[in-house]
Amino acid sequence: MAIASSVPFNCHQGEREQARERIEEATPAASFHMDSSEFRRRGKEMVDYIADYLEGIEGRAVYPDVEPGYLRPLIPTAAPQEPDAYEDIIKDIEKIIMPGVTHWNSPFFFAYFPTANSYPSMLADMLCGAVSCVGFTWAASPACTELETVMMDWLGKMLKLPEAFLAGRAGEGGGVIQGSASEATLVALLAARTKVIRQLQAASPELTQAAIMEKLVAYTSDQAHSSVERAGLIGAVRFRTIPSDDNFSMRGSALQEALEQDKAAGLIPFFVVATLGTTPCCSFDNLLEVGPICNLEGMWLHIDAAYAGSAFICPEFRNLLNGVEFADSFNFNPHKWLLVNFDCSAMWVKKRTDLTGAFKLDPLYLKHNHQDSGLITDYRHWQIPLGRRFRSLKMWFVFRMYGVKGLQAHIRKHVALSHEFESLVRQDPRFEICTEVILGLVCFRLKGSNQLNETLLQKINSARKIHLVPCHLRDKFVLRFAVCSRTVESAHVQLAWEHIRELASVVLRAEKE
Repeated sequence: MAIASSVPFNCHQGEREQARERIEEATPAASFHMDSSEFRRRGKEMVDYIADYLEGIEGRAVYPDVEPGYLRPLIPTAAPQEPDAYEDIIKDIEKIIMPGVTHWNSPFFFAYFPTANSYPSMLADMLCGAVSCVGFTWAASPACTELETVMMDWLGKMLKLPEAFLAGRAGEGGGVIQGSASEATLVALLAARTKVIRQLQAASPELTQAAIMEKLVAYTSDQAHSSVERAGLIGAVRFRTIPSDDNFSMRGSALQEALEQDKAAGLIPFFVVATLGTTPCCSFDNLLEVGPICNLEGMWLHIDAAYAGSAFICPEFRNLLNGVEFADSFNFNPHKWLLVNFDCSAMWVKKRTDLTGAFKLDPLYLKHNHQDSGLITDYRHWQIPLGRRFRSLKMWFVFRMYGVKGLQAHIRKHVALSHEFESLVRQDPRFEICTEVILGLVCFRLKGSNQLNETLLQKINSARKIHLVPCHLRDKFVLRFAVCSRTVESAHVQLAWEHIRELASVVLRAEKE
């Protein structure tokens, strides 16, 4: 029973035993219903359950057959007054929880983008939960902070990021793990906003923050993720979307035109988000055109490569990151495609003082002896929340157990499978490929009306054998086929395509009738 720590260490053994007995008498037995011995047993059982779940996930319907509100009638209306048996909780996982789970790790899940999953990462997450440190400062847990700094340098070197983005021993930049790409975009926007306000006030002290704020404008492609516009809403600045070209890419000329219009209207351009691997179709904004414009105009350039960024560890895809040298911040999600379980969103900045300058507050209770040594990082100044988990453990485990070559092989396998699916689609004259297939996403549709394709998607997801989600590309309703699961193989892709073809035949026959 975990009570020894409640007993003073400076008392004699006899006194300690008496104190322990008094604590046990005063404490309800139910409070200690799981001791370390039972935890060992139940923990091993849970590992077996998880392994069985993942090994057998292919046999589960990938998409749940439930209606909104299904769960509430299945559980009590309030928490139990007395402890429930562990066995009953485990039974309820299959009875109540699993029927409502969308199985993202199923080899028949082809929706959204991947959610990373690997056994080394899960083991590291278990250790993270056990250590339970809250690493908001270096002193709160030195290993939590220092491992993160080193892992972000490791990952930055895998991507061949410019030296300015690495912390090293004396660099001005560095990396931080955010919870999501959405958070990274918001953090970058807030840092950029603070920086431009201070610059303008330094030049013109009479300017108020409110007067500057009402004139600030941020820019992004019309293909950017909705979280970019949401960052503008939270940051209270207007966002202007730049029309993308025929390849769904933001080009320098379109951005320059918007800048000139806004400057002529007395507005202040200050922030640009370029997307590498857009959510609808995995298109890439033109960094080599957009980047120099941002640098010339003094605007903060943030790169969102949430999905595609993992692929840049492969030399054959690194050219997609050319132009990153123009950026002030860069972000992608190892928790999408690099076998590190959610949440783990990697963000780098060229000048970390741009972040800490925006978020730094130092109440006495968060100060520590080494704070001004110049040798440490307090990550609470790099993010929205104060608290943070020991997420770098997952990176450490995965990077060491897979190695760079193992991670590259994982990416290449998915890309090869996407091209295999593309080839199958092209062999059927009823279908069309809608955009160039670069990484692991294929955008396709039946030749015909949007309604025809909406009907096809509805039939696919209603059958629950595979799961897809759509997008709009200009005026076309398009189906997205994203290679997602760590365990997906060619056979799964072949089965998925046969299923899609059969349902397409049904839809086309119905249309003729």
